[in-house]
Amino acid sequence: MRILGISAHYHDSAAALLVDGQPVAAVQEERLSRRKNDAAFPLAAIEWCLDRGGLSPEDLDAVVFYEKPMLKFERIVTMALRGFPRTWRSFPRAMQNALGGKLWVKGIIASQLGVPGDRILFTDHHRSHAAAAFLGSPSRAAAILTADGVGEWATLTAGRGVVRDDGAASIEILRELRFPHSLGMLYSTFTSYLGFPVNEGEYKVMGLAAYGKPAFAGVVRQIARRTPDGGIALDLSWFDFHERARRSYSSKLCDALGPARDPWDPIDLSTSEGARFADVAASVQLVLEETLVDLARSLQRETGLRDLCYGGGVALNGVANARLLRETGFDNLYVPAAPGDAGCALGAALYADRVHFRRPHSEIPQHAYWGPEVDAKELIRLALEDGLAAEQVAREDELLGRVADDLRAGRIVGWMQGRSELGPRALGNRSILAAPHDAGMREKLNRRIKYREEFRPFAPAVPVEHAARYFDLPAGGTRLSRYMSGVFPVRREWRDRLAAITHVDGSARLQVVEREIAPRFHALLEAYAARSGIPVLLNTSFNLAGEPIVNRAVEGYSTFRRSGIDVLVAGGAIVTRRLAEQALPREEAVA
Repeated sequence: MRILGISAHYHDSAAALLVDGQPVAAVQEERLSRRKNDAAFPLAAIEWCLDRGGLSPEDLDAVVFYEKPMLKFERIVTMALRGFPRTWRSFPRAMQNALGGKLWVKGIIASQLGVPGDRILFTDHHRSHAAAAFLGSPSRAAAILTADGVGEWATLTAGRGVVRDDGAASIEILRELRFPHSLGMLYSTFTSYLGFPVNEGEYKVMGLAAYGKPAFAGVVRQIARRTPDGGIALDLSWFDFHERARRSYSSKLCDALGPARDPWDPIDLSTSEGARFADVAASVQLVLEETLVDLARSLQRETGLRDLCYGGGVALNGVANARLLRETGFDNLYVPAAPGDAGCALGAALYADRVHFRRPHSEIPQHAYWGPEVDAKELIRLALEDGLAAEQVAREDELLGRVADDLRAGRIVGWMQGRSELGPRALGNRSILAAPHDAGMREKLNRRIKYREEFRPFAPAVPVEHAARYFDLPAGGTRLSRYMSGVFPVRREWRDRLAAITHVDGSARLQVVEREIAPRFHALLEAYAARSGIPVLLNTSFNLAGEPIVNRAVEGYSTFRRSGIDVLVAGGAIVTRRLAEQALPREEAVA
């Protein structure tokens, strides 16, 4: 059975190929098109997945789209009619967007791929999230929670998944929260108010929250009221997203909290205005955490299950995730590497395979490396054409030793290995690495490499064997940290020696690295430990602000040349800023 999953037309379009129940390839369109958060129909991603699988479109047994466009169209029309005449400005644009392609997905798939209509399937948006979370996990029975801005109508679902002894899998949705009431829209509205781009800047709100106090939590609780059935209801007088296209928040929010931030104005935390923005971020972060904890705690009591599988864009909030693990009664919390819409391409394919076609479930590999491989020879060719030093290092121990020496000397390393990660986080295959000891390294990376706000934190990577020594991990924290999905305290005795990855509140968004999943990255951490005494490295995504994470060697090389990265590694190839005459002869370098 060969199934292609597709997500498209909102943000983070992606494609994923499943063959006989196992992922073969998955990649976001942005990694190939080089357009951040590319929402276009992912033709390049589809072509790459099929090529990786050695298939043509006619070989596919099914193509599955991650949501039901007609239900989404129904929501657009219904909300417009309910809000008329206030919606008269936004309705034409919404209709144009829907009729411009989003509504006719089946025809687009059939025309672009030549696949017969009877092989094109659709699944609910939140079932795609649920399938990515549960069917992509090692759990055989789990509660399932999904939360995002909005799918068709649902914005949050609670349910459970079971895999029977015979391999039959089922996903049951017990209840759902419907648009316009949405935790994702609540957080995104505050993201917009704080001057950050929606569907991209939510990370910044979470990072900024650590600098503030929840002084406005009472206001946020008025906006997002708890209901007797345990859900939430947004007071829509504070919002504009459901009626107008101009902005997501109403003037009432500005009256209560003060003027919104202009996106072009820097946040200076030493000023009263900067402190106010931090307090607003802390307030919405706290209310989000409280609400999710209450919902998950109720779900645990209802199901009696020990595992929680959690998907949707809200699941990218690592601070909230850590509280879910600690405070809800679940022993394990699983968040996939791509819990947002990109991961729905894989989720839709898994749902079709296990539930629609009723094929027996088999656990999928627990890693995120489903994208294109890096070509070391391409990197050497590019560097030599530019007159830079480049060489291929044949021995593994020599490569790791040289890179570890560079890191120990304070150099910043662009690190490209194997296949690229699916999802928004670099997990050691498309990473920028640096020593974690000096707070000055964090400032250097923000100013010279990432070109981003100074309050943004950086993540640490540590071998799983050593994680508990440096970080305060609760039971189940290792699984949650595999994909950088949880924020945990750095142990007090190590904070001064891990200053570059320790956030202002003493926490870090941790990645634990397992030898079986990422052997070369694990070995590099061990090589660095042999030189520094500490097996921890700063790991951030290999990209500049506003750009997708690099995919091929050429993009890594371009980023290297346009930033302050000192050393670039792709596979066994190493490039430095030394001139070529100091490197190996050309013939030996490209051998």
